[in-house]
Amino acid sequence: MVELALVMPPEPDDRWDLAKQVGVDTAVVHALEIGDDRTEWNHDRLQGMQNWFQNAGIEIGVIEGSVPVTDTTRLGLEGRDAEIEQFKQFLRDCGDLGIDTICYDWMAGIRWARTNVTVEARGGSLTSEYDVADMPGTSPHEAANVTHEELWANLEHFLEEVVPVAEEAGVTLGLHPDDPPREDVKGIPRIVNSVEAYDRVLDVVESEYNGITFCQGNFAAMGVDVPETIRHFGDRINFAHFRDVRGDADAFVETWHDDGPTDMLAVMEAYDDVGFDGPIRPDHVPTMAGEDNSNPGYHTKGRLWAIGYMRGLLESVGEN
Repeated sequence: MVELALVMPPEPDDRWDLAKQVGVDTAVVHALEIGDDRTEWNHDRLQGMQNWFQNAGIEIGVIEGSVPVTDTTRLGLEGRDAEIEQFKQFLRDCGDLGIDTICYDWMAGIRWARTNVTVEARGGSLTSEYDVADMPGTSPHEAANVTHEELWANLEHFLEEVVPVAEEAGVTLGLHPDDPPREDVKGIPRIVNSVEAYDRVLDVVESEYNGITFCQGNFAAMGVDVPETIRHFGDRINFAHFRDVRGDADAFVETWHDDGPTDMLAVMEAYDDVGFDGPIRPDHVPTMAGEDNSNPGYHTKGRLWAIGYMRGLLESVGEN
């Protein structure tokens, strides 16, 4: 059964209560909510956070974006081996505490890229967009000096090292697509940007623990049929982001979840067809009236609206 989840802060506030009031008891702990992009987790810190949530009747389902993988590992720099060992211990600690899924990415130098976060949508709500024409030039970041194949070699080395530990720990990995899913952003290579790229990733280590964060908006920007791509990957999907965009990888705008080009009922039918039983959360929600747009895509009202929409879709396909 699909497990509805919400990004929640690591310490209690009214968003915990709101999540429970809409029937969500699975938390995604995200770097955006931590504030300092913490990467140095230890067992005590994880356990303390897990205890906070469990005392409130919530379980941590996913840690996302704040995992100990940095450009040191992505670029194969000095210190990579130590960082990989740190990640292995992080997996063991998560497994010991029952935190089942880790979402990581392979975007070096520039992470999530948008060129406008005040695009007016339905009723004056605000969404974001990316347009390559508005992001010219080449980044001075050292990541601009690596090749696509060097990034691939570093990713393959990482997976060969960590997936066996993930299996032992019982913690699934979900690789997030590059966002936007282009060949490069400001001259910095990107490699996790197509169905074929994911096929290559999954072939590195044949294991259900080496899997995908199926971010629907990124796959829509790739120009693929989203429901059929869910069926293509099947049980290698370990985590999902429910969102949609209008456009392609060179120029797109985020949409309301019920107002984009993707058939969202067909999406939920596809998850049901493949037996997906992992966490799925709404992503990149519109900023609504009364919200200040200080954290574009992650304000509360749109997330709560999306949960209701998702629950209705799930009921339509016989889930929940």
